Amino acid sequence: MEQRKAELQQLVEDLLSEAERLGATAAEAAVSSNAGLSLTVRLGETETIEHTRDNGLGVTVYFGQRKGSASTSDLSPQAINETVEAACNFARYTSEDPCSGLADAELMASDNPDLDLYHPWRQNVEEAIELAIRCEDAARDYDPRIVNSEGASLNSHDGLHVYGNTHGFMGGYPSSRHSLSCAVVGKQNESMQRDYWYTLSRQSKRLDTPEAVGRMAAERTLARLNARQLPTQQAPVLFQADVAVGLLRSFIGAIRGSALYRKASFLLDHLGKPVFPEFVTIHEEPRLARGLASAAYDNEGVATCNREFVRQGVLDSYVLDSYAARKLGMRTTGNAGGVRNLRINSGELDREGLLRTMDKGLIVTELMGQGVNMVTGDYSRGAAGFWVEGGEIQYPVEEITIAGNMREMLMGLLEVGSDVETRSSIQTGSWLIDRMMIAGE
Repeated sequence: MEQRKAELQQLVEDLLSEAERLGATAAEAAVSSNAGLSLTVRLGETETIEHTRDNGLGVTVYFGQRKGSASTSDLSPQAINETVEAACNFARYTSEDPCSGLADAELMASDNPDLDLYHPWRQNVEEAIELAIRCEDAARDYDPRIVNSEGASLNSHDGLHVYGNTHGFMGGYPSSRHSLSCAVVGKQNESMQRDYWYTLSRQSKRLDTPEAVGRMAAERTLARLNARQLPTQQAPVLFQADVAVGLLRSFIGAIRGSALYRKASFLLDHLGKPVFPEFVTIHEEPRLARGLASAAYDNEGVATCNREFVRQGVLDSYVLDSYAARKLGMRTTGNAGGVRNLRINSGELDREGLLRTMDKGLIVTELMGQGVNMVTGDYSRGAAGFWVEGGEIQYPVEEITIAGNMREMLMGLLEVGSDVETRSSIQTGSWLIDRMMIAGE
């Protein structure tokens, strides 16, 4: 891996030198090399096996404040030279943008610590197939009401990414990611439902067992059988942790620089103002060991650091790359490429405690559609889940719509559960929202 890293670093250096030779005043380049195994089994038979090995290269050049970019998957010397030349030609014909350019040189990361992101999984194809079959068998054998399967899938991927620019910055690191998933179909009387489960980690030894994944997929499917509709009403809503990740992602989208300078955010001009209740703190830890989004530098080479976006309910920072920061007259937050290992502080209540606190309301376990207006904050999504009364689940529900406004939903957050979703780079427990409109029958 070290030899391959050195080869890619030399490739980036050659790219940058070629860009300068062609007259670019500044340039940046990123090269990646990835390999992996993906397979699916269904009803005990192998359905697909795919070995992947791909490369990618992207270069951006600046002629003053004119910018051009080009990319290729061909790493041959001729293709590379043609890609650099194409980027330079694009830059010569684009308009000047006063905010264009590399991130400031003094912000470049000065270190590249080992964040323990690379844990290759050296199983052969036969072993991988066996794991997937065990996973599906555990789901299919769980209950006679499991009548069909969409299959079990195993994915294992390793990658190496190198970035450099004409400030003299050069960085690179290998990484790995592995997952196992299963989806099955259940039937009882005239009711049929489908659900799934998965496990994901950078380390194969930290994956849940195939049997645990299969059983959970079956349990979730069976729990949804004989779902009902609800009458239209207002009620508290509990977003299950894996669904609440989407709410947190929408919040980050609203404080992202590109939305702010375009004035396309429902949180425009909210810096320094309350956006959540006082108990909420939201922060990122980009240098977390083995984190799913860890990196010592962002996509522009800027050093990453721990950052609080929300402190005691108050919006403390936007999410900015260097271009957005210049457009807003601010400084980059080291978030080119997004947030890294985002977390919201959790309360002490587990799922059962949240149900008791809610007493009567809706648990949302699935959302459908893209119903978030990022300009106004209006929120409307198709949903499925469970109806709760007396702090206990009564029956599954489907074919409903939940609606509200994101500003009101964020301020109406009553609790964040201790049941933290750890399979995502955005981690949160379940969210209990005080009240939303539920449209049903």
